[in-house]
Amino acid sequence: MTISRRQFLGFTGLLGLTAAAPSVFATSAKPAIHGERRLQLRNLHTNEFISAPYWIDGEYQLEALQSLNHCLRDHRSGEIIDMDPALIDTIYGLQSNLEHRGEIHIISGYRSPKTNAALRQQSNGVAKKSLHMQGRAVDLRLPKQSLQQTRRAALAMKSGGVGYYPKSNFLHLDTGRVRHWG
Repeated sequence: MTISRRQFLGFTGLLGLTAAAPSVFATSAKPAIHGERRLQLRNLHTNEFISAPYWIDGEYQLEALQSLNHCLRDHRSGEIIDMDPALIDTIYGLQSNLEHRGEIHIISGYRSPKTNAALRQQSNGVAKKSLHMQGRAVDLRLPKQSLQQTRRAALAMKSGGVGYYPKSNFLHLDTGRVRHWG
C-alpha cells in the first residue's frame, strides 16, 4: 500500500494536533448520549403494569430495572432475579423498530428451575436449559402489531433467539446465540 506525500503530511499533522490537544479529540470520539428508553409492560398473568424509563442519558436506572425485574418475575413462585439488561434493550429495540407506542404484553419472563421443570412435563416445547431460568428470555406480544410483523422485526435485529408461536399468539426473544424457530 502506498500513500501520497499529501496524505502522509496530513496524517502526521493530525497526529500532532492529537498530541497537542488530546481532550478535544477524546470528547469528540465519544458521542454524547442523550434521551431515555422507556418500556410499558403488562404482565398478563398478574395484570401488573409498569411504565418506566429504564435508561436515561446513557445510564441504566437501577430503580426502574428493579421494577421491571418484579414485573418479569416468575408469577407462579414469586421469585425475582435480575433480568439481563441486554434483554431489556432487545425489547426496547423491537418496540422502537416497529414504532410501537403503548404497552407490551408479557406472557413469560423469568422462570425458576422448578417452574421450568413443571412446564416441561406439560409440554415438549419447553427447553430443559431454558434461558428464561437465567433471566435472558421473554415471551411477549405487542398489541396493535401483527405477530408476523413483530417476528420479522425481531429477526432483522439479529440480537438473539426468536421463537414464533402463532397458535399461542406470542413471540419468544432471548439473548442467546442468533437463531430462530417456529
